[in-house]
Amino acid sequence: MGKAEVGAELRMKQPHVVLKPGKDKPVRQRHPWVFSGAMAHIGGEPADGDLVSVFDAGGQWLACGYLNRRSQITVRLLTWQPDETVNDEFWRGRLQRAFHARQALAANQATNAYRLVNAESDGLPGLIVDRYGDWLVVQFLTVGAAQRQDLFVRLLNELLTPAGIYERSDVDVRSHEGLPPASGLLSGLAPPSPLWITENGLQFGVSLAEGQKTGFYLDQRENRAHLARALAAMPGARVLNCFSYTGAFGVYALAAGAAHVTNLDSSYPALVLAEENLRRNGFDPDQQASGVAGDVFQVLRDLRGQGVAFDAVILDPPKFAHSQAQVLAATRGYKDINLLALQLVRPGGLLATFSCSGLVSADLFQKVIFGAALDARRDVQVSGRFTHSADHPVLLSFPEGEYLKGLLCQVW
Repeated sequence: MGKAEVGAELRMKQPHVVLKPGKDKPVRQRHPWVFSGAMAHIGGEPADGDLVSVFDAGGQWLACGYLNRRSQITVRLLTWQPDETVNDEFWRGRLQRAFHARQALAANQATNAYRLVNAESDGLPGLIVDRYGDWLVVQFLTVGAAQRQDLFVRLLNELLTPAGIYERSDVDVRSHEGLPPASGLLSGLAPPSPLWITENGLQFGVSLAEGQKTGFYLDQRENRAHLARALAAMPGARVLNCFSYTGAFGVYALAAGAAHVTNLDSSYPALVLAEENLRRNGFDPDQQASGVAGDVFQVLRDLRGQGVAFDAVILDPPKFAHSQAQVLAATRGYKDINLLALQLVRPGGLLATFSCSGLVSADLFQKVIFGAALDARRDVQVSGRFTHSADHPVLLSFPEGEYLKGLLCQVW
């Protein structure tokens, strides 16, 4: 028996899973998920969260990851190197690699809020780490990540020495892992509320304990700057910012020379913070902006009925499709809201429209906007495309990590 066969036999005595015949291709292609339907059996009686080796049907070792029987994604893969040990130094190395990839952002004094760890796309399944000034916000989205919480907190403190680390694992995806929501201070000092951050030289107040996602939509940073450059060619523009949250797109629009921004959101507290953001950046919310609290679909219908027009409309809605079964309904929602928006843009104006539903592909989203343009009887040119900021990388072997897409359109 050769050394490779002896090694495989020894590994088979450790906790492991064996795949069904023909189900090994994604693992060989370094996709980080193993679904329950691909597995023949589990050996060695590992507990959920434990490390397991993954073998093909013929007994060849393929990869190592951590297990969770309660999840449809039963194994989250960590390494495809048979001689790589998953220990404290492994996790330290993965964190350091992720931080190294953000060196340019770390050196940029005009921005102090960005993503440091992007889960699977940084080789750290289930772990999100965002920087907000001197604080870190973390999410432990899988059993494997949650069971290593203390280790990650220790390593983050050693590597970055933040003022504090706050957990925001209060997200629905945890329920698929059999985990309850969790949030609160994990180490250091509690963050102020709001905590003021800087993004591309502009300032924004963030509530780390209560804000959307981990407090702010960091993935839109480069898209906000992109749109601002387009608006700079339209001085004096009147802008409608739908699903505005705390008004970041609106602040960028005014900084680019817009005359007035209407922030529209269902959350009154978010609109209050949007006014604070305007003042913090030197704008007068009484003269240069207005806040409208309400259902965006209905308010857009009301504005259409009033014959109101804007030079630019921004649509950044929440996720419409949380499962494959919801994709059709989501496309209807996207078409409806984009149809309404197109009817509110003056000829020659702009529509910036987004989808953060990962199950709605960029191609499908563009087809939906095409259908909305036909029904609105408007000619629409795509002048730019939006995606995640660079601190939200997408691993090539993990296309599921690409969720945010958008179009910058000129409307005639």
